[in-house]
Amino acid sequence: MSNENKLIPELRFPEFENDGDWEMKAIGDVFKSFSGGTPNTSEREYYGGKIPFIRSAEINRDRTELFITEEGLKNSSAKIVDKGDLLVALYGANSGDSSICNINGAINQAILCLQSEFSNAFTYNFLTLKKDLIVSKFIQGGQGNLSGDIVKSITVPFPKKNEQQKIASCLSSLDEVIGAQSQKLDLLKDHKKGLMQNLFPQEGEKVPKYRFKEFEKDGEWELKPFSKYIKLYRGSSPRPIIEYQTQGVDGVNWIKIGDTGSVTDFVIRSVSEKITPKGAEKSRAVKKGELILANSMSYGSTYLLDIEGCIYDGWFVLREYDEVFDKQFLLQLLNSEFMQNQYKKLAAGGIVQNISSEIVYSTLLPKTSKTEQQKIASCLSSLDALITAQAEKIEQLKLHKKGLMQGLFPKIEI
Repeated sequence: MSNENKLIPELRFPEFENDGDWEMKAIGDVFKSFSGGTPNTSEREYYGGKIPFIRSAEINRDRTELFITEEGLKNSSAKIVDKGDLLVALYGANSGDSSICNINGAINQAILCLQSEFSNAFTYNFLTLKKDLIVSKFIQGGQGNLSGDIVKSITVPFPKKNEQQKIASCLSSLDEVIGAQSQKLDLLKDHKKGLMQNLFPQEGEKVPKYRFKEFEKDGEWELKPFSKYIKLYRGSSPRPIIEYQTQGVDGVNWIKIGDTGSVTDFVIRSVSEKITPKGAEKSRAVKKGELILANSMSYGSTYLLDIEGCIYDGWFVLREYDEVFDKQFLLQLLNSEFMQNQYKKLAAGGIVQNISSEIVYSTLLPKTSKTEQQKIASCLSSLDALITAQAEKIEQLKLHKKGLMQGLFPKIEI
């Protein structure tokens, strides 16, 4: 009988070849599970503490944007999770994602925590491999949600404990290689960050620390409010958005902040969703080559569009700056630490921070000649190319891991 008719993977370590079929078990029968909650956002004493507050988009990160206090934990349904627990995102744009928790912290209601003695890493890899199947089966249309009961009902093929550990160890070794390459990527990003700090004037200065030789005698940079140079136009959303989403050939690219997750060079080349032409009429159209700036979530980040489409109200599109700024220079400048620090200071005070057009307009932009702008942009763009190449190398390793996982787990439907 072929392995296709048995609960046996195509690839099996020699020491387990005679161990027979794997056993299907529901996640709820193997794991202890629970979700969390959110402290009342109107109670300021619940926030700003030392407990990392993990939201669905942060399940695979080693730090969080928000922190809660012991009082916030005590007076809410937020639940403590430990490093090494298995987390599954129930709600949000990354619904269906899973991760091994990297920190000790508290989770909100959009996350299901799964705990067991030995199956966390093994099950995480299975859920990662089968994510697309899980989403297609349980999340129908638009930005759907999972429930804890749905996740607990998912059946997973389990071998004996020793084989689970061997598979998890094998995949963890590959994760270490991916992690090492990711560290190289981080070093490149840090190098660029340091270079940008030297190529742009810092707070209180009108000349950068480092200047290309041909511009050393060009004098101080000009420093004026954003509003003197650039016009902002806010995006808009047709509502309810679910009524305007489409997979039709006439669909219009629906550009969301979530589409920037894998971007390394601040260029948006693809989107995950489209809206109908009627929905586009109720939104703001943007063209290929335009710059858009996030005003919520990862606020302050600016991206160059390599596609055309529509933007929702989480974006501003930047226009009417061509006479004073080189586009590539402006892209680098707006993502510099000099600008990001201004956004953070001006947005400080709110629990969920964002930036208004008034905040952006009040920031100060340093400007030099277009010739010097182009030189700086060329230097930083070359480094972006190295960063993108390293990121692509990591993606290839991830694809290799996915292929290996397909062999190490039996072929089953969810």
